[in-house]
Amino acid sequence: MHELDRRDALILTELQRDSRQSIAQIAERTGLSTTPCWKRLRELEARGVITAYTALVDREQVGLGLCVIAEVNLSPHTEDTVQRFEREVAACPPIVSCYSTTGQSDYVMRVLVRDIKAYDRFLHDTVFKLPGVTHVRSSMVLREVKAQGRLPIEVPAGHAPSGSAGHPPV
Repeated sequence: MHELDRRDALILTELQRDSRQSIAQIAERTGLSTTPCWKRLRELEARGVITAYTALVDREQVGLGLCVIAEVNLSPHTEDTVQRFEREVAACPPIVSCYSTTGQSDYVMRVLVRDIKAYDRFLHDTVFKLPGVTHVRSSMVLREVKAQGRLPIEVPAGHAPSGSAGHPPV
């Protein structure tokens, strides 16, 4: 884990709000001049704090109308089975997130597909063929109440950055 100072936290918050901002815009909103802001940004990338830049896409606008939360159980729980399962899940585009969990299921996955028929095909053609899968419990998402990619980064206390007037608190 990397300790973030106030300026780094503000830079990350701004990038998550809008990663298309220029360095000058980020610098202004974080109270830095352009060169130090650029250096901090490059350092955050080098340390692996920033792992990628991406666009958030409305899934329904691109034909992915069904979101499913799938709970999966494996057997046997051998290192080989787990590694093979995780490798195949990582390579499967409809599975957009997968978590190894405690509780009733071994894994919880978020799956995006066109519709219920596509999910049925996906179960039979993909999930049931994954190594070690013994049980799948699927929950269809009726409505997304909150679905964002932003992390709740805590900004250490300090004075407001200069040039932040008119911007919402971060």
